[in-house]
Amino acid sequence: MTVSDPKTAGGLPYALGAYVIWGVLPLYIVLLNTVDPFHLVAWRVLWTVPICLAALAISGSLGKLTAAFADRRALGLLLLSSALISVNWVTYVAAVQAGHFYAASLGYYINPLVNVLLGTVLLRERLSRLQWLAVAIAACGIAVLAFEARDTLLISLTLAFSFGFYGLVRKRVKVDALPGLSVEVLVLTLPAIAALLIVPAGKEDFGDGWRISLLLVAAGPITGLPLMLFAEAARRMTYSALGFVQFLTPTVVFIQALVLFGEPLKPAQGLCFVLIWIAIAVFCADIVLRGRRAATTAPA
Repeated sequence: MTVSDPKTAGGLPYALGAYVIWGVLPLYIVLLNTVDPFHLVAWRVLWTVPICLAALAISGSLGKLTAAFADRRALGLLLLSSALISVNWVTYVAAVQAGHFYAASLGYYINPLVNVLLGTVLLRERLSRLQWLAVAIAACGIAVLAFEARDTLLISLTLAFSFGFYGLVRKRVKVDALPGLSVEVLVLTLPAIAALLIVPAGKEDFGDGWRISLLLVAAGPITGLPLMLFAEAARRMTYSALGFVQFLTPTVVFIQALVLFGEPLKPAQGLCFVLIWIAIAVFCADIVLRGRRAATTAPA
């Protein structure tokens, strides 16, 4: 299957919808700069629960939710994935609220390359020479940040590896995307309530006016909708095609940082981005070349 196949084209609108929403997410988070990051993530979890339950009821998939809770292995893995995604969410919100847009963007540029490394080390997948070259170039970019921009390197690596391990865990769980997400937000409900009770609130929180309350309620659909769109895109598109679209999110975040938020771009960050973009180009070129070889050798 090629990128231009009807099946891939049918999934493209879903993928674009998911990645555009994730790309403009900083615009939403900035409106909630007065809310504590832990509280914002807690409300994000709590307001996603009804969205997921409603989607399960409409699709007639509530049985899959109960089946996931009954499967001890699946439940254990989903507990781990919920912990990883909560770390990712808190780190992302805190980074955006602190104005570290480039660090957030870089984290998701690095993420696909982290996935390649995790697949090699933990799943024993083999890398091609071009893929190893892409990883090496990306490593050079990270090394530049390690020496010149250590204050934001941890943010980027935390985002990249937390989401990378999250994807790895979800890959091993034989549960569909929507029931899996529902289990994750349900098991995070008690920690979310605990965070609201224990962590000191920021300058504003839910109930401090209709504007801030509506924005926090909106965290539910803003979290659930792109994940559902992504799941549908993943079902309809090839991995290669989906991988190309994936880089839309950090690109949108990078442009916002440069144009809208006026975050100064440090020389080390600029060089790192250039190296990461080169690595991505090499990585994507390898996908295209291997796809062409497979199409050439496939039986008629």
